[in-house]
Amino acid sequence: MQLTSPKRSSLSSAILILGILLIAANLRGPVTGIGSVLDQVIESLHLSAPQAGMLTTLPLLAFALASPLATALARRQGLEISLFIALLLIGIGLASRVIDSVLVLYVGTAVIGIGIAIGNVLLPSLIKRDFPHKVALMTSSYVLSMGIFSGSYAALLIPLAAYKDMGWQLALACYGIVTFITIVIWLPQLRSHSKLKSKPIQQIGKGRIWHHALAWQVTLLLGLNSFFTYVIIAWLPSILMDSDIDAEHAGVLQGMFQIATALPGIVLIPLLAKLKDQSLLTLTFALCGCLCSLGLLYIPSYSFIWSTTLGFCSGAVFILGLSFISLRTHHSGQAASLSGMAQFVGYLLAATGPMIAGAMHSYFESWASVLWLCAVLSLVCGVFGYLGGRNITLHKDA
Repeated sequence: MQLTSPKRSSLSSAILILGILLIAANLRGPVTGIGSVLDQVIESLHLSAPQAGMLTTLPLLAFALASPLATALARRQGLEISLFIALLLIGIGLASRVIDSVLVLYVGTAVIGIGIAIGNVLLPSLIKRDFPHKVALMTSSYVLSMGIFSGSYAALLIPLAAYKDMGWQLALACYGIVTFITIVIWLPQLRSHSKLKSKPIQQIGKGRIWHHALAWQVTLLLGLNSFFTYVIIAWLPSILMDSDIDAEHAGVLQGMFQIATALPGIVLIPLLAKLKDQSLLTLTFALCGCLCSLGLLYIPSYSFIWSTTLGFCSGAVFILGLSFISLRTHHSGQAASLSGMAQFVGYLLAATGPMIAGAMHSYFESWASVLWLCAVLSLVCGVFGYLGGRNITLHKDA
């Protein structure tokens, strides 16, 4: 598959970059923010614990199931229109949160997840097409935007819900303002909608992306990192409170973890511009994540250091993995295929993470096993990161 890059003026390129950063701002906050007001949601809608847990798992399942469809959508409609559709879905899902209904909350959350999945898959392909020589810079920048918006939103949700008794529903729906602004900024891109073109059918069987070891290395790097990240997002406050840290402090540290995931972009932008081989860099961040997981278990008095460093390492591995989607492929169509594969497998793993961690805690009556699991998975993630970070590319027929 290949995509012809349209010629752009400096002004249109600037508008495109702004659009990319704003789309990225919509790709995490609408689903991670709900954790901040989950207690209010449970009380208001009388949800059971499994029903509440499904609110955090449902978007991840939607990410996984919708990711393979994003490339087909871009092949039919083009990247620009497909990303516009993604924004519309996110906006509709956010607007539905003002409706006082459990069913509508679940459906709206799933719709948001589908929209985010399309954006997650297609943004790396767009960057590969229009910024082939600035992949690291653009990837780091959009992950930075994603982290800053989601972390700030999570921190503001509780005071926003309390402001003039606004409530959790309006507070959650308020993120639709960001989505609306993004839609307006993205409108000029709809004039261009080059479509992904398929190879002749006889070539496809010889080069499916799933048949290549490098594709699996990048996929498992992102998948294991997502598993680890969503376990921490879901359970870090409980882990910290189990170590006699008060609930308010634990909530602050969870917010710091999410904000810290955005910061590696600042460090990685100059590094990735100089490094053609990112093997040791990826392995180093993964090893650091392993040590911090054990730090939370054995030296909880330094939880601030462990939590923020964990977030930083998780964000760094995520940025590197997303960069590999572009750096290890030859053209935007191949990047879209690898992105779809990586995010399908990755988010299936991520969806199981919080549930497995919760089950392990119930069985062992301790968070020690969960933190050891995170440490071991960080090591394995580092191995795949080392392999996927080598200066090689997929076969052109993949």
